[in-house]
Amino acid sequence: MTGETIAAMAPWAARAPVALEDTEAFAGGAPVALDDEEAFAGGAPVALDDEEAFAAVFDAHFGEIHAYVAQRLGPDLAEDIVAETFLTAFRKRAQYDPSRAGVRAWLYGIATNLIGKHRRQEARALRALGRFGPDADSPGHEESVAVRVSAQSLRPELAAALAGLDRRDRDVLLLVALAGLSHDEIATALGIPYGTVGSRLNRARKKLRALLGEVAVGG
Repeated sequence: MTGETIAAMAPWAARAPVALEDTEAFAGGAPVALDDEEAFAGGAPVALDDEEAFAAVFDAHFGEIHAYVAQRLGPDLAEDIVAETFLTAFRKRAQYDPSRAGVRAWLYGIATNLIGKHRRQEARALRALGRFGPDADSPGHEESVAVRVSAQSLRPELAAALAGLDRRDRDVLLLVALAGLSHDEIATALGIPYGTVGSRLNRARKKLRALLGEVAVGG
């Protein structure tokens, strides 16, 4: 099932991707805010017992989940990944426990786990963006695919720094920076201890500060 098929089943209002130009937001820890939608977008517990309730969740979250995936993998892969995210959520809706996490965090967890299957492509895209920048023409197919990544608002030095992070550390960092999830929500979404969230986030920020500092000194 493709993103277009799902979109045809339930119309959704696309939300603009988050700008990722501020290196201090990543290295310094300030979350990048997403526009809040009432009810579902706030992460309030939602029961998904029937298809009508799930359709409402789909309408509320498809846009921002698509933007999140597109900024990590590019628009081409995003369609399939987001379609699979919602298909997985629909199939597992009976297993969703609203007492453990809001539906928004649950969806981000599913999407992040699916992104993990494409970690090499994500790192390759970020490295290419770091080499060529968002507007540069790149010579090969590999680079051309990478430069089309919709995180093209990333500064080249930030993209390169993100590519150098361990995938698990990058997941936590971007769930804070792009999705604005709390440590508790990330722990539940990824199925990891609360303390692990903090350690991965601190490690990612420390490495980013070091890498970005080297870029600044070199420039």
